[in-house]
Amino acid sequence: MTGKDLTLLHLSELSELIKNKSISPVDLAKAYIDRIEELDPILNAFITRLDEYAREKAATAESEIMSGTYKGHLHGIPIALKDLFQTNGIRTTSGSILERHMVPTEDAYVVSRIKASGGYCIGKLHMTEFAFDGTSRNYHYGPSRNPWNTDMMAGGSSSGSGVAVASRQTPIALGTDTGGSVRVPASLCGVTGLKPTYGLISRHGVTALSWSMDHVG
Repeated sequence: MTGKDLTLLHLSELSELIKNKSISPVDLAKAYIDRIEELDPILNAFITRLDEYAREKAATAESEIMSGTYKGHLHGIPIALKDLFQTNGIRTTSGSILERHMVPTEDAYVVSRIKASGGYCIGKLHMTEFAFDGTSRNYHYGPSRNPWNTDMMAGGSSSGSGVAVASRQTPIALGTDTGGSVRVPASLCGVTGLKPTYGLISRHGVTALSWSMDHVG
């Protein structure tokens, strides 16, 4: 199975193949890194790429799985994160140059849960500045482009999340939704976006737009 073939599989398929040791988490990471290398200069879905970090985490996951320590459905799976989720030791810009050098010292709650499940972050995704826009414009990091027609907007504020999943640069991505910021880019990019019940998922470590309306999705 080629790298391109791997990136065309759904998350559930990838998870089952890794569990059965039919594919290598290291090969999977390489496939997505190659895909990002090819497409991100055009689509601008990422603010921060984490190629080497992803390779290291994929190698660790492979070693754990081969030794019999399987942590669950996300083990060895790369996940991209909207760039307002705090990531320990990795910059979190919230789409703004005001925080372009901000490096958190702890993970957001959802990031810690991903790590505990054996998943890892492959990159921090494009978003509108401080999540305050429903388009895919960002005057600091450039626009994120719709993968089906680069002349069209991708929606926001979780622009990179919709673009990265639709263009198969990641099998799954996290975003946030206050007034449509997961659902709009999902709709415009032709993928599924989920806005869970308010309060169901902890927002600890997530840059806030509106405390009474923000959802992790």
